[in-house]
Amino acid sequence: MHRIRGVWAFIKRQKKPFKVNMVRVSLNTLLSSLTQQYQSVYIVEKGATPFELGLLNSLGGLAGASISPVSGWFADRYGIKKSLMLGTILTALASFIFAEAPTWAYMIPAMLLFMLATRILMTSCPMVCGSYLKNEERATGMQLCDTLSAVPGIFSPLVAAAIITRFGGLKPEGIRPLYYIQFVGFILVFLFIAKEYNDLPEIRNIKSSVRLFAGMREVLKEGVAVKQWILCMSLSTLSFFTSSTYLPLFIKEVKGGDQYVLGAMATASMLIPLALAIPTGRLADSIGRKKVIYITTFVYCLSLILVIYASNPAFLIFSGFLQGFWMLAGVTQGAMSAELVPTRLLGRWYGLLGVFRGIISVVAPLVGGLIWSAVSPTHVLTFIILAQVLKLFVLWSMIPETLKVS
Repeated sequence: MHRIRGVWAFIKRQKKPFKVNMVRVSLNTLLSSLTQQYQSVYIVEKGATPFELGLLNSLGGLAGASISPVSGWFADRYGIKKSLMLGTILTALASFIFAEAPTWAYMIPAMLLFMLATRILMTSCPMVCGSYLKNEERATGMQLCDTLSAVPGIFSPLVAAAIITRFGGLKPEGIRPLYYIQFVGFILVFLFIAKEYNDLPEIRNIKSSVRLFAGMREVLKEGVAVKQWILCMSLSTLSFFTSSTYLPLFIKEVKGGDQYVLGAMATASMLIPLALAIPTGRLADSIGRKKVIYITTFVYCLSLILVIYASNPAFLIFSGFLQGFWMLAGVTQGAMSAELVPTRLLGRWYGLLGVFRGIISVVAPLVGGLIWSAVSPTHVLTFIILAQVLKLFVLWSMIPETLKVS
């Protein structure tokens, strides 16, 4: 009860944009979790080979890379609200095209729109925490948002599994209804943002005149270790896009998992953020961001090793449980990102990061597809682990701690 009162007190003293964004993130998780574990399977069932699956994701990554600097400039120039609305409506349109596509090739525009939307939202969402949370509360606030968004993510994958079973199993006709549900849901989220979210004057007033490329130069000049952080985040992105593209397919094709195993793994992965997000945020706000990233990334790598050697569904589901530490690491990395540059440059900083993330998101699925086809599916997971190890080395050797307690 004391912890609940403490959480409620923390939320009450924050400004309205942060509170509204917490609701938006929770709704986004609810809808995205319906298809996240099944999208790769859906694309392959529509006729794509593993390499063509990687190619499709790479095309989406290219779209994300192209929009990233503009998305940051757009958020700085026109405000976070319009950026969130744009990303949400594009996501809804992508879901509709995924549902209607007769073959995997027709999903190309859906993937392009989806990645455009993802990049816009990934640029604008952390700007809310970077703009409205104090430094000494930022990691806690971001992890709290992660905690609340994890709640719908616990139920959504299992509901999706039941819907898939009802409509025919891990086949296109079984997965397609999920995208229709997403489409309607994201339209409602768009209307919610339009009605409830508004940037406060102190944030709007600093965005009256911003220049795209001049802002990029300011980021590089005024930021702390930004080039090294770009390298660190690029390695993290390499792992993320390779894993999100091929891990569900690995579970189905190599380990024989069905929709319930995939759904249970997704649900299990949300339990860790739900249970540990706030303690992890407080830990990062006390001992530092870097130490927390070391710990959480190490556990995530253990989860991938467990997938490789798993001999039954129980081990796979337990590995999914440990994969929740990836989200804890990612949110803590987000807190560090917000603290490396001045607040007035956050949009262009996230846009610059997005350029490199976009480039890596083009490369990662193709490399994963080549490793899958030319070497073995297992080596795809080994590749992900190696990228994580290199990320930790860069973080340890090149990037200073950003926590400053005022």
